Formats: sequence, structure tokens, C-alpha cells
Amino acid sequence: MAAGIFNSTYYGKDYRAGAALLRARRPFLVKNAITGFGLFAFTIGVYAYTIRAVGQEEFSDVQIPDTPSKPQSEKK
Repeated sequence: MAAGIFNSTYYGKDYRAGAALLRARRPFLVKNAITGFGLFAFTIGVYAYTIRAVGQEEFSDVQIPDTPSKPQSEKK
């Protein structure tokens, strides 16, 4: 039989986490949650800062061209 997930003691035949996997993850649960929250907060902070910085741009230095002149009609 090929090595794979079925030979693992952490997963059952239904691909669900077993009791051993849950016990192995338990000590890291709080640290992982804090790290995940920190990454999420940093991402939202960068996004909010970017939206705020771009929203303050007035584009006053951009020259708007005059309205285009109407083309002369062709004389036959």
C-alpha cells in the first residue's frame, strides 16, 4: 500500500483530525490565534492607510485638457 494520509496516525479514514492531532495542536492554539489576529490587523491597517492616503489626493497638479474642438465638415 502506498504511503499517504491513511498511514498517518493523526487522520482517520474519513480525513478528519484524530484525537492525537488535536492533542498535538492544543499547545499552539493560543499562539497561532494571536499570530493570525496580528497578521489580520496588520493587513487591515495597511489597506486602511492606503485607502485613506489615496482618498486625500486632490489631483490638482493634473492638467485637464480643453474640450475638443468640433471637426470641420467636409465641403463637397
